[in-house]
Amino acid sequence: MGHDANSVDFQERFKRMKYIIILGDGMSDYPVARLGGKTPLQVARKPNMDRIAREGRCGLFKTIEEDMPTGSEAANLSVMGYDPRQVLQGRGVLEAASMGVDIRDDDMAMRCNLICLFDDGRIKNHSAGHISSAESGEILRTLQKKIGGPGLNFYTGVSYRHLFVGKGLDARLDCAPPHDHPNEPAEGLLIRAKVPEAQPTADLLNSLIRRSWPILKDHPVNQSRRAAGKDPGNSIWLWSPGKRPKMWTFQERFGVSGAVISAVDLIRGIGVYAGLEVLKVPGATGLFDTNYEGKADACLAALEHGDFCYVHVEAPDEAGHEGNLDLKIRTIEDLDARLIGRILTGLEQRKVEAVVAVLPDHPTPVEKRIHVRDAVPFAIRGPSQAPDKVERYDERSCAAGGFGVVHGDEFIRAVFQK
Repeated sequence: MGHDANSVDFQERFKRMKYIIILGDGMSDYPVARLGGKTPLQVARKPNMDRIAREGRCGLFKTIEEDMPTGSEAANLSVMGYDPRQVLQGRGVLEAASMGVDIRDDDMAMRCNLICLFDDGRIKNHSAGHISSAESGEILRTLQKKIGGPGLNFYTGVSYRHLFVGKGLDARLDCAPPHDHPNEPAEGLLIRAKVPEAQPTADLLNSLIRRSWPILKDHPVNQSRRAAGKDPGNSIWLWSPGKRPKMWTFQERFGVSGAVISAVDLIRGIGVYAGLEVLKVPGATGLFDTNYEGKADACLAALEHGDFCYVHVEAPDEAGHEGNLDLKIRTIEDLDARLIGRILTGLEQRKVEAVVAVLPDHPTPVEKRIHVRDAVPFAIRGPSQAPDKVERYDERSCAAGGFGVVHGDEFIRAVFQK
């Protein structure tokens, strides 16, 4: 694993307690009639999650409080024990940190999605049919040339997820996340100013969105995608504005070093501000075809020199947004068999004592196709964690767990036994 087996420091560090959080984004759900009134978690074959629940302690976690937006940024900050009310400055600045884009005090960063609009202007999907990063790069270069400029910069991210940074703009804006508004007219969802002083910024950003429409309508990338029967990326969508946040690191808060593993810039960016090493795994896509085994191996390797690893898997959330029930069940089963099972086996082979927790950040119900703020099921298994009576990992079973319903930093403190 690239270490000196005779190193006293390595041996001592590997003897220390290890901590792993495995997060299946959007994994929890509502009962589905087609499943006989059960949820995808209740019907999926997931012996490893069930084992963690059976050998550990369970509960429900209100990751998104009633006064917070139902976004993955607020939810994942909560899972890591941060108060989104204090540190959340929008998704864009977090993703900028992952992308290595320096955000200065007078900059405002926003997520810039490439989305697909129907011919009548309604949002078909938030992802331009999961457009590739290479295709997106061509489109973002065109946008920078035609509507960008000094103080207005577009940066290419992964797939449909990109970044816009504007200098001297006002972040007091009301924006609509595109994944929360499928089939709704885009024109009625454009950016609104929360205060009169932000109106010039709202007008500028809405102008950029509208100006993208004729540019992207016949862009060569979109011509090729339509010819191949794929959805075009025929609009940008600017949302989640914010300034540079101030956050305490995990070392400062809990005295642990660690790493974050994700295909999503948002999660990587939170990791950067949390002082965690960002590990990029080849073949990690954020979709059902992600490299589960590679993420598991990267987690085990990270624990050889660190104390903590946050492993994020986006695939169940994307299946929920697509309304694809079968795919969501498949992603849960793949997460269980190919990632969680591999991590548990690796820990046993290495004779490593570890606290292992599993949970989603929020539900993404397949019949709604949007994020909701219901409390999510979680299970924590560790050497000093007395098991409760829960036998299976799912929404209903965990509701009867020994933790009850937790809020704020109660979950992360239970993981670190603080």
